[in-house]
Amino acid sequence: MPELRKDPIIGRWVIISTDRARRPSSFGSMPRPREDASMCPFCSGNEAHTPPEVFAYRQPNSVPNRPGWRVRVISNKYPALVIEGNLSRSAKGLYDQMNGIGAHEVIIETPQHGRDMVEMSDEEIRDVLWIYRERMLDLARDSRFKYILIFKNHGEAAGASLEHEHSQLIATPIIPKRVTEEIEGSRQYYSFKERCIFCDIIRQEIMEYERIVKDYDAFISFQPFASRFPFETWIIPKPHQSSFLEMSDQEYLILAGALRDTLGRIKHALNNPAFNFILHTRPISKDSHEYFHWHIEIFPKVTKMAGFEWGSGFYINPTSPEEAAAFLRGIDMNGRRHDGQTGSAPHG
Repeated sequence: MPELRKDPIIGRWVIISTDRARRPSSFGSMPRPREDASMCPFCSGNEAHTPPEVFAYRQPNSVPNRPGWRVRVISNKYPALVIEGNLSRSAKGLYDQMNGIGAHEVIIETPQHGRDMVEMSDEEIRDVLWIYRERMLDLARDSRFKYILIFKNHGEAAGASLEHEHSQLIATPIIPKRVTEEIEGSRQYYSFKERCIFCDIIRQEIMEYERIVKDYDAFISFQPFASRFPFETWIIPKPHQSSFLEMSDQEYLILAGALRDTLGRIKHALNNPAFNFILHTRPISKDSHEYFHWHIEIFPKVTKMAGFEWGSGFYINPTSPEEAAAFLRGIDMNGRRHDGQTGSAPHG
């Protein structure tokens, strides 16, 4: 029988409708042809085809905007928001508007075309996470910005315009609605119980273990109780931290391993699906947001929203998070099942 489940953080309801669903093992995506690396502006040697780099980790004595980089940050060639100008808030009758001021940057995660995070080392992914930290710290100094969102679109179906592995950063002059909902939900829970709701979720998930994908010592990956999408996976630190910037250097390395392992399980279980991942951290503010808890949300693109979802605000998830977690637990990042067999999930 279908279930209605309520997200305990923001109060959103989700329909878990397994009766109309495919089983976890039936999800998969068709591989697409590799792009021509010689035409890719993100490849090493093609630096002249991108905007000038904003920041990079480079080999000693290498020159900006030339080969020799490990991770490279550039301004987005087609930015959603632009960094030059003033906000100039104004009203048109009952409508509010302001100039589209912000920052939109691309983090090119590797110089090698066709190499994804699963194929990178923990140290290479840690460098990407450190770049996130560096750019967030720098942009937080701009008083016009209130929030910095890090996200990654992997695959055409997830909105990636280029195959070369990259993520993006957008700094905004307002706090996004989705983040505001999480902040307000966690604030209300903290006011009532004097505890972090995310910490309570972590404790319950570890105790029940039905929705845990893996425990990485300092982090867990799990399927949320009210998952919106099949195989929606969160990675969250077990110690209470409101900001992604609060971690030690060693914790960034542990997170790199957790991210690589989790993405590897999803890649091999679902035949390398397109996916989005989003980093939610506390806003740029003097407020410590002690009631908030940063986390990464990963959404494999294996279903599509339709009229009911758009019209009602409900999500219909055809796979229970318990089934999805059990399936991912049973496969490692190299595609091996615990029974010793290999291979990804069959197509639906």
